[in-house]
Amino acid sequence: MAKNHNKPAAAGERAKRDEQARYSAPALDKGLDILELLADEPEGATQSEIARRLDRSISEIFRMLMTLERRGYVVQLQPGQRYSLSLKLFEISHRHPPMRRLLTKALPLMGSVAAETHQSCHLAIIREGRLMVVAHVDSPHRFGGFAVREGAIEDLFLASSGFVILAHQTPERQRQIVDSWRSLNRGKQPPRSLAAHLRRIRRLGYEETVSYRVRGIINMSFPIIDASGGAVAAITVPYLQEIGSHITDAHVRTALGKAAARLSRELGSLGTRA
Repeated sequence: MAKNHNKPAAAGERAKRDEQARYSAPALDKGLDILELLADEPEGATQSEIARRLDRSISEIFRMLMTLERRGYVVQLQPGQRYSLSLKLFEISHRHPPMRRLLTKALPLMGSVAAETHQSCHLAIIREGRLMVVAHVDSPHRFGGFAVREGAIEDLFLASSGFVILAHQTPERQRQIVDSWRSLNRGKQPPRSLAAHLRRIRRLGYEETVSYRVRGIINMSFPIIDASGGAVAAITVPYLQEIGSHITDAHVRTALGKAAARLSRELGSLGTRA
């Protein structure tokens, strides 16, 4: 009689499932399921939609959402509206090695730019359809320039950093980011000239334009490209010319471009996607 060689394998699978069941945490699983679902929903989801998608009862989902909202992981702009992820997971990610690596490599270069140009500079990333400043360096010069504080959150389309990062993404990723922005802004439409604007930035490689927020400032912003070929951040100088200074816009542009290129190389960049 032939031996059944599948018995040991089947027994091993049962043992593995028993071990997993023994150490399962159903409540934690439900919470993580909700976070993962919302991460894929730029426009958020209602309580009933979440329950249906996860095949859970509304009462189960209600308790989990109340806990996640109390802990700051999800937000509801107004009672009865859709639930969306907050920025808390992003803030926690600052402790994660990739973000630490970016900041560790960026800050010395930003310090050099500030010292060389007599201007402040900042580093920003896009999260959940918004722009967030994750680092800044003040000018050591007595003039000081104009500074954007760390932790500032800005509308994606009111900052050069936002346009520059968006320009250096795949079309699919661009759509995801714009959808997230549209959801945050209750269906508002992005600028009509967005596609042409992004093509111009990508062709030039950076943006230099009058500030979208403050008169008299020229924004100079370069992308930080990682090994994937997409922009993970943008380094920006809000340039203010000091009367009588030998520091010109050309000096600032050159220093900032070199710093962005060096930081990109240190992150493994081989250039932008074709």
